Amino acid sequence: MKEYKTITRIAGPLVFVERTHDVGYGELVKLQLPNGEFRSGQVLDTSKDVVVVQVFEGTRGINLATSVKFLGNPIKLSCSEGMLGRIFDGAGNPIDGGPRLIPEKRIEITGAAINPQARDQPADFIQTGISTIDATNTLVRGQKLPIFSGAGLPHNDMALQIARQAKTLGKKEKFVVIFAAMGITSEEAQKFIKDFEETGALERSVVFLNLADDPAAERLITPRMALTAAEYLAFEKDMHVLVIFTDVTNYCESLREIGAAREEIPGRRGYPGYMYTDLASLYERAGRIKGKKGSITQFPILTMTGDDITHPIPDLTGYITEGQIVLSRELHRKGIYPPVDVLPSLSRLMNLGIGPDKTREDHKQVSDQLYANYAEGRDLRGLVAIVGEDALSARDKRMLHFAEAFEDKFVRQAKSEDRSIFETLKISWDLLSSLPSNELGRISPELKKKYYKGKDDMQADEPAPAQKDKKDSTEKEKEATVGKAAARTPAKAEQDVKKTTGKKASKAGRKPAKNTGKKPARRKTAKARALKAPGSKVKKRK
Repeated sequence: MKEYKTITRIAGPLVFVERTHDVGYGELVKLQLPNGEFRSGQVLDTSKDVVVVQVFEGTRGINLATSVKFLGNPIKLSCSEGMLGRIFDGAGNPIDGGPRLIPEKRIEITGAAINPQARDQPADFIQTGISTIDATNTLVRGQKLPIFSGAGLPHNDMALQIARQAKTLGKKEKFVVIFAAMGITSEEAQKFIKDFEETGALERSVVFLNLADDPAAERLITPRMALTAAEYLAFEKDMHVLVIFTDVTNYCESLREIGAAREEIPGRRGYPGYMYTDLASLYERAGRIKGKKGSITQFPILTMTGDDITHPIPDLTGYITEGQIVLSRELHRKGIYPPVDVLPSLSRLMNLGIGPDKTREDHKQVSDQLYANYAEGRDLRGLVAIVGEDALSARDKRMLHFAEAFEDKFVRQAKSEDRSIFETLKISWDLLSSLPSNELGRISPELKKKYYKGKDDMQADEPAPAQKDKKDSTEKEKEATVGKAAARTPAKAEQDVKKTTGKKASKAGRKPAKNTGKKPARRKTAKARALKAPGSKVKKRK
């Protein structure tokens, strides 16, 4: 195997090598420094003259005397069922103090999107134990549903909670979680490990941790390591796998760093123009395959720079994935956990995972009614800030109070609280039962009869204060008019009646003018009369 000492340039995590034999894209590279230290890398780009190698451990200490050896094989992950309960670094090496994994199979991490012809439709409900996801933005097996968060919001706590609580209902099937953390701090890594170990979730999990001080090149292969392990467990071991990525933003920052080192022409906000394709190569590896029992479901988490949902990372992610769950800074300031904003959140495949045989027959209608009432209550908050709550009608006040109760009882829950879908629906009906049944227009009468707990004879709407004041003033005017009429003497009243009757009679007695066919005579103006008068000095206009 040939070794080359033809390094011409080093830029960031990249090494440029010239005059090599034909090298394949993604090929594994071994570098030996002058001090005898070995490092590994991967071919990032190849051409007739130059090969670009990204070094996983960083380029510090590498110089022009470093030797480069191309191994002829792409990066592979050692896979077996023994991966469950283990913790690996971003390059797939065990960091939990356990023995090296004895592989049943070594699989290339590059992977590929599932063939559309072989892809099966996502189906079946995944319960996360979080009401705002399970009831209104349901996660379905084979779906990719991202969480759009912001700096300082508790998205990592949500990721841990979902990893602990996620499960399928009905049949007893193998369900595992693969957790891939990219660019996290050492403190966050310790928190993740401690939580997995204390809650027992590690037994059914595979954890990949890439720290913030690890090289950017390693961060690019971490999600591919996780997805390769997921494909092995799902399609060869018939398991249902939930893959959680946090934080995709750090992954995209590494893409930008490597693109800058390669002196590529930047796209929006400096990110490479191929970022959409790169993200799609990750997200499209989720799904179900016809004839296979297992499935891969993705839950990528990303932080929006400046809470800007139009930023390239959430924008492109939204094009590829099937919905989004948006975290709200306003709810977080109120002390509400999890701060999921239901209104901009969406699960496009929700209807495929709910219903009588999957969750319950009232799930869809309850979700629609909750959304409609909460949206109306939120809109009324802006009106209250202008005119005050006293100016609202009774119905508007009910909707305003419903929005407050919805956030306090439905959205808010403890970090360790694992609500079943049936508990969530019970809370939903408790909230809806605080309203008159005739205001629940999105729920059928049959479901109201079965689940509605309120009183059907709730008080009808009262007029708004402004309307009430207008009505009162009108009634007072009427009373004053009646009082004046009563104060008149009978003789005076009789004279008024005669006058009115006489006027009407005279109008009725008039004969209509005869139509002679001639134009009515025009009244002469003062000037016209002066012109006809004898001895007039007024001159006619020519």
